[in-house]
Amino acid sequence: MDTSIEQKVQQLREQLNRWSHEYYVQDRPTVTDHEYDETYHELVRLETEYPQLITPDSPTQRVGGVVLEGFEKVTHQNPMLSLSNAFSKEDLQAFDDRIKKLTNRTIDYVCELKIDGLSVALTYQDGQLVLGATRGDGVIGEDITHNIRTVKSVPLSLEHPWSIEVRGECYMPKKSFQQLNQSREEEGLEVFANPRNAAAGSLRQLDSKVAASRNLAVFLYQSPSVETLEVASQMELLEKMQALGFVTNQESVLCHSIDEVWAFIEKMTVERNNLPYEIDGIVIKVNDFKAQEEIGFTVKAPKWAIAYKFPAEEAQTIVRDIEWTVGRTGVVTPTAVMDAVFLAGTTVKRASLH
Repeated sequence: MDTSIEQKVQQLREQLNRWSHEYYVQDRPTVTDHEYDETYHELVRLETEYPQLITPDSPTQRVGGVVLEGFEKVTHQNPMLSLSNAFSKEDLQAFDDRIKKLTNRTIDYVCELKIDGLSVALTYQDGQLVLGATRGDGVIGEDITHNIRTVKSVPLSLEHPWSIEVRGECYMPKKSFQQLNQSREEEGLEVFANPRNAAAGSLRQLDSKVAASRNLAVFLYQSPSVETLEVASQMELLEKMQALGFVTNQESVLCHSIDEVWAFIEKMTVERNNLPYEIDGIVIKVNDFKAQEEIGFTVKAPKWAIAYKFPAEEAQTIVRDIEWTVGRTGVVTPTAVMDAVFLAGTTVKRASLH
């Protein structure tokens, strides 16, 4: 085979991966959709003609096509623990008091948006994505590698050949959720109750083409590989992950007191509906990793972190009609037609009933 063809394929692959990174990670596209599509189709043409040149990190491998018979179980080497919850300023003050009794260090907190999605763990070996897994019960999850590879914001390979694990939340943006439900409603299929259910249902598809069509995204915020990554704090970890090409949430802030934490919570309580994705709270973590080690864990959760949960949003309206839809599989779904009401950042006129 002509080496120039091999070089051409490599050049196209690197160019497309760079453009995807600029678009999905940096949110700074440098080419038009048309130029990207033309380059992509040229790569598809060459890989079709020379299939031996296809590599796991090729952009063409994101489109899905793998169909599994079932999900393999995955045991997490480091358990994916849950978080204790806080529901008030008093709960946060009590958390701060406990922290200060457990360490003599000066404490700073990192506040992160609690994305309403599905927790996932991504494993890289020698810089290549080899495993995507759900949290499951925290100890045993499910292998969803075939689906996680279709998420465009997840790098298939890293520039540095590290063997690391990173963790975060897979979610469905509000706009994608609305488009998906509209499409399902038109097809007579049952709609999803919320974006979280839609994201979870998409990741648990045996056919990866379904997940590829759902426009999922991932925010990364944690790693059990901090020694490999050579970071000493949560903020350093977020910065390092972003430098490696992972998408981290840009709303995360460093707070020097619990009062600053509460001020951030009040700010996001007002602004949450303007975000393009759903959040259901704020996660507060001790920033310094040495302090985290001193503070330790309970059986179920770290003592150095807590999740503040937003109060449930409510709104009153008038139901004008009930529509009954029969899907292609015979499932009958009742839908309430009601006066428009603004809830969770969107205007709601219809709601599925259960």
